[in-house]
Amino acid sequence: MKGKILFVAGLGVGYVLGTRAGRERYEQIKSAAANLWNAPVVQQRVDDVQEFVKDHAPEVAEFVTDGAKKVVAQVSGRGSTTRKSTSRSNSSTGSKSSSSSSSSGSSGTKNSASGSKS
Repeated sequence: MKGKILFVAGLGVGYVLGTRAGRERYEQIKSAAANLWNAPVVQQRVDDVQEFVKDHAPEVAEFVTDGAKKVVAQVSGRGSTTRKSTSRSNSSTGSKSSSSSSSSGSSGTKNSASGSKS
């Protein structure tokens, strides 16, 4: 339905812009559009839609908020996995830096491995 309305509106705009009938025809079309818009039936539908939006806006806001929370949870869940791997690499880097202070790099690794077993 929305597509049909947009198509008809596009036809109307195209006709108005493309017509060679001049200003008089443009004014007639403009007047007809204004009369249509100001018709009581159309304005009643506009009021109905405004009321519907006011009534359902909190539900839509809640739905969008819940969806955003789910997305954030998924993203932060992925981010925590990345953080864990980063912290693991930092801890292994930390043991390497402590092993660099010792005379042998392999003994530092053995010390950290034996330290984790204790």
